[in-house]
Amino acid sequence: MVQPRVAASNQRFSMSALQLIQGSFSAGRITRRSPLVGGLHRLADGTLLGVFAALAVLAGLTLHWQHRWTMAFQRFEATKLLSHRLTESTALLEQHWLDSTTSPSRFVPTKVTNLIHLERSPVVVSDPSVVIARNEPSQPRVRPGY
Repeated sequence: MVQPRVAASNQRFSMSALQLIQGSFSAGRITRRSPLVGGLHRLADGTLLGVFAALAVLAGLTLHWQHRWTMAFQRFEATKLLSHRLTESTALLEQHWLDSTTSPSRFVPTKVTNLIHLERSPVVVSDPSVVIARNEPSQPRVRPGY
């Protein structure tokens, strides 16, 4: 019976590669010959594993903080956009009220220091039609947005 030579050469190659890898990663043979070189070999192996572990931890932390920064920046961009829209809406409302009044010189430009917060007084009304008529503005509504 004839055995294929190709399979035998592949088997011999894989065995020699396996022996080469086992021989290079084990410090036993080197320790028997020279204990100092074997100790340095173990030290280098431990240091290399420590460096790989530190690299993995730092890569994980980098990805984590990059994700956190991205989320914070997206919230910042949304806040900036909403602030811009609020400023434009306020300017539009001021322009609308200034155009609709007869004496715009009595109005003061809107600032935070000029704002006054008033609590809504409770209204007790027996007729519901009065409440509906009271909630309707006297001026036509300005659409929100740009």
